[in-house]
Amino acid sequence: MQLAESAALLRDRINEDLMRDGVTIVDPLSTWVDATATVASDVVLMPGTAISGKSTVATGAVIGPRTTLVDCTVGTGARVIESRCTEAIIGDGANVGPFTFLRPGTKLLPNSKVGAYVEMKNATLGEGSKVPHLSYVGDAVIGEGSNIGAATIFVNYDGVEKHYTVVGDHVRIGSDSMLVAPVTIGDGAYTAAGSVITEDVPPGAIGVGRAKQRNVIGWVLRKRAGSKSAEAAMRHSNDEQKG
Repeated sequence: MQLAESAALLRDRINEDLMRDGVTIVDPLSTWVDATATVASDVVLMPGTAISGKSTVATGAVIGPRTTLVDCTVGTGARVIESRCTEAIIGDGANVGPFTFLRPGTKLLPNSKVGAYVEMKNATLGEGSKVPHLSYVGDAVIGEGSNIGAATIFVNYDGVEKHYTVVGDHVRIGSDSMLVAPVTIGDGAYTAAGSVITEDVPPGAIGVGRAKQRNVIGWVLRKRAGSKSAEAAMRHSNDEQKG
């Protein structure tokens, strides 16, 4: 009880000092900043923010709501929303979140973006590059101006060792790609959606690593007769015949 009361008193004292120095704290009761952390003026701390260790937050940044920073560096004008970040460097103007997990060794260069349900570890994201959603990026470097499509996985672990992936500048990784490290995607290259990439893709090429689609005509009518799907298919067939 006394420990909790003492912690609350220290929290209030730190928050009051920060607000006097020009930091906007929307809900001081739910905002916790360690005495060892540094928060510049004109920063906005939203409710549920916790900043610990030797974290530094530069002017103009917005942190939260519901965000935890542990030993992180956040650049000028960056935004970190509903995320957890540990030992990460977040560059000027970068956008993180919501629901992003940045693990140690992550470095986001200026104006990059890491979006919803993305995990990064020991990886560098180049200036202006984006990993918008539903991806894992581990042990990798991504150049500038590249876009990593939804549900892309950097396959870095073979069960024994971790391997490295290099993605060049202005690369487009198709949704649901798997990049099996060690592998390099050259500058300006593409990967087709749904590909498993196990070999290097040269600059300006498109890597396609998927089976050719095969449509089995009439399968539903034969194998799922009487189902709603079969009824819909039959209606469509009848409409075509009438037309």
